[in-house]
Amino acid sequence: MTTPAERYAAFRQKHGDDGGALRSFRGLYDFELDDFQLDACRALEAGDGVLVAAPTGSGKTVVGEFAVHLALEQGRKCFYTTPIKALSNQKYNDLVKRYGTAKVGLLTGDNSVNGEAPIVVMTTEVLRNMLYAGSPTLAGLGFAVMDEVHYLADRFRGAVWEEVIIHLPESVLLAALSATVSNAEEFGEWLGEVRGDTTVIVDEHRPVPLWQHMMVGNRIYDMFMSDDLTLRINPTLMRVTRDAERLTAGRRGRGGYGRVHRSRPPDRAQVIEKLDSEGLLPAITFIFSRAGCTAAVQQCLHAGIRLTTDRERHEIRQLVDERTAHLPDEDLAVLGYLEWRDCLERGLAAHHAGMLPAFKEVVEELFTRGLVKAVFATETLALGINMPARSVVIEKLDKWNGETHADLTPGEYTQLTGRAGRRGIDVEGHAVVLWQVGMDPLSVAGLAGTRTYPLRSSFQPSYNMAVNLVGQFGRERARTLLEESFAQFQADRAVVGLAKQLRKHEEALEGYQEAMTCHLGDFPEYAALRRRLAAREAELSKQRGAARRAAAVRSLEALQPGDVIRVPGGRRAGLAIVLDPGRNPRGHGPSPLVLTIGKQVKKLDPADFPVPVEPLEKLRIPKNFNGRSPKERANLVSTLLAKIGDRDLGKPARARDHSIEDDEVNELRRRIRQHPCHGCDEREDHARWAERFYKLQRETEGLRRRVEGRSHVISRTFDRICSVLEQLGYLEGEAVTDEGRRLGRLYTELDLLTAECLRGGLWEELEPAELAACVSALVFESRQSDDARRPKVPAGRAQDALSSMIRLWGELEGIESDHGLSTIREPDLGFAWAAFRWAKGHSLDAVLMEGVAGNELAAGDFVRWIKQLMDLLGQLGNAAPEGSKIKQTAGKAMDAMRRGVVAYSSLT
Repeated sequence: MTTPAERYAAFRQKHGDDGGALRSFRGLYDFELDDFQLDACRALEAGDGVLVAAPTGSGKTVVGEFAVHLALEQGRKCFYTTPIKALSNQKYNDLVKRYGTAKVGLLTGDNSVNGEAPIVVMTTEVLRNMLYAGSPTLAGLGFAVMDEVHYLADRFRGAVWEEVIIHLPESVLLAALSATVSNAEEFGEWLGEVRGDTTVIVDEHRPVPLWQHMMVGNRIYDMFMSDDLTLRINPTLMRVTRDAERLTAGRRGRGGYGRVHRSRPPDRAQVIEKLDSEGLLPAITFIFSRAGCTAAVQQCLHAGIRLTTDRERHEIRQLVDERTAHLPDEDLAVLGYLEWRDCLERGLAAHHAGMLPAFKEVVEELFTRGLVKAVFATETLALGINMPARSVVIEKLDKWNGETHADLTPGEYTQLTGRAGRRGIDVEGHAVVLWQVGMDPLSVAGLAGTRTYPLRSSFQPSYNMAVNLVGQFGRERARTLLEESFAQFQADRAVVGLAKQLRKHEEALEGYQEAMTCHLGDFPEYAALRRRLAAREAELSKQRGAARRAAAVRSLEALQPGDVIRVPGGRRAGLAIVLDPGRNPRGHGPSPLVLTIGKQVKKLDPADFPVPVEPLEKLRIPKNFNGRSPKERANLVSTLLAKIGDRDLGKPARARDHSIEDDEVNELRRRIRQHPCHGCDEREDHARWAERFYKLQRETEGLRRRVEGRSHVISRTFDRICSVLEQLGYLEGEAVTDEGRRLGRLYTELDLLTAECLRGGLWEELEPAELAACVSALVFESRQSDDARRPKVPAGRAQDALSSMIRLWGELEGIESDHGLSTIREPDLGFAWAAFRWAKGHSLDAVLMEGVAGNELAAGDFVRWIKQLMDLLGQLGNAAPEGSKIKQTAGKAMDAMRRGVVAYSSLT
């Protein structure tokens, strides 16, 4: 059997000349196509599918555009899929400019334009849904382009890409476009197995050379030096960073400050000024937090930076006003429109998912036109729309991944720096890393010089997938199809490597066991006692924490208006006056409204009080006190300060862990002291080896389970899912029931729970806003969990329905557990109140201010969640059984929410 690379070489030898379609296509461009682009186009014209893996900005989308051109030449259809709506909108506009509106359509969750056109741009999920529904729109489909196909590694949405690749009709030629991945040959081999002949084209050449730099203090140094065609780390950079580290360590050791500032990274305004002076703008600075992006723009604003000319400022204002004319004035005021526009007119902008989509699109357009010169963005921009820059700046080499701070991988670094260098504009691109104390240039050079970015499948069968596959193909054929997934392809290959790793672990365990042997007694027995003691003490510590929290709640419930309290820590630390005790009759815990010593009105909750709170003083609050009035707030704070004077109010209370007498702890300590190994001189050395042994033993057990579970893992999961569906009546053997067909129309992460709620009639008697609140729990996922903050939900029927949904989720979780599954997350009620109020017609200001769990909600997040909610409501309307009120109620809820910033269509 030949490899994809060998087949590609044979193809080049056989098909060196251009066909007629490629010759006419080349005439559409005012530049010569690169070899890899030509080779991919020739493969498509010869009837092969292609996988093109090339760096960001290399022009691989030209291959997708040739697939479109071929389809039109042959009188067939081409579907152009992208992972995100912004990319779909951008590609739609590009193709409309070339072929006109009559020949191009767009299908996303937000827009449906000319869906029967010969060229249709869509999100990947839309094509997946078409395939399962057997849509007549698929008739005449000849080509499918999958842009950014490396998204199949995404753990939340990646399965959709594999579903599409597996289920596309055999007659459809696939053009898969990917970032540079280190296992492109493996991916191409799988594509060849499931799609037929596939030419794999890997091009690592950047059309615009990339120079790597590090900024130390206020100077920018080259990261590499070329010596006889060999790259090596810049010795000057190594010396400068060593000196800076030494200076910092010395100053810290003497407790002084002196010139330590010279070794600190420059502030963001200084970086932009330096880039401007070096001719390195426009630049994208990647900051791995939304708040950091916004703060960076503010810092540049306060530093007086202005990067635009008068003509550019006029052009920016004209475009901004035009693009936002559809937004209500009252919403623009809430969104800080004037300040945002002022920053844009200075050539500065932030770009992150928390921004309103309309605002993000304006930033993208202005940056692409060269009018905005400095953008501060989160890493999501690196995976999104076409927005190249001359330079890319990376502030830190670690980011929060939702669970912990993790170092950037070489693949992520490559993806970020891939934005540097605009083809046809820049002779070279520049990547600048800001040096910080503890950062090793050698490690950064390793990131910059590595191209390890393996593509790993995240494919898992779902309930919706199961009923659709069984309905179309029957259970046995469906199982065979799932065995063709890239996930199973990789799993089968990985077993050999895992078994080898398992043998190494077992050999290491023998060595660890020997190292912890004690001549005085049974050390594993002694180590087990120590582990039991540590576990019991941790459990007791957890219980003490729970008791403290309960005491804090009771103390908050006792507060009265006018009580002066001290908030012990966090952003709101300091003295505060209780305006409203915020008692919650539904048992959600008190949320007192207070006026801080900084003259701000804030809502607190038990999470702000690690220890019980006691009033320090009492003030009389004026009867008609208005917390929105800055003057009245200032007067009340002045009254407090006058009353306290110079009086010492004592130190803030601190949480103390008082040891609890526990029989089990005492008994374990006694047994440990009496054990023979306790008196060993090398006891702690043995203990360290024992810890290593137990840790490796846990890893080894996990590895053994993985080896045992790798064979036929996908089909086994599918069988378990089918067993659950049979138990619940969605499947009857090989047949899909009416309930199962309804489940097959619900494309959402919590598909089974949604179907069960629909079947159980949980939402039948709800009003539109109440339905919106309940359904929001099925789409929303808070960005960070905070168990102490109970979300606010609408009272009455909506609250009862949400409680029933939680109970139903618990029942389904139990059924899944019985079948060896765990796929259904708990519904998240955090967005229910915001959805309810928006559907009720409340203003954007009011909804965003109250936000989620008392935290202000970002406009971009709000719009995204509302649109996802509306999409699921639309699915519910389509899936609702005959005679159900849901279809009408869902329609009314969607109509009520389709207003203001939500109604905006990004199609231009």
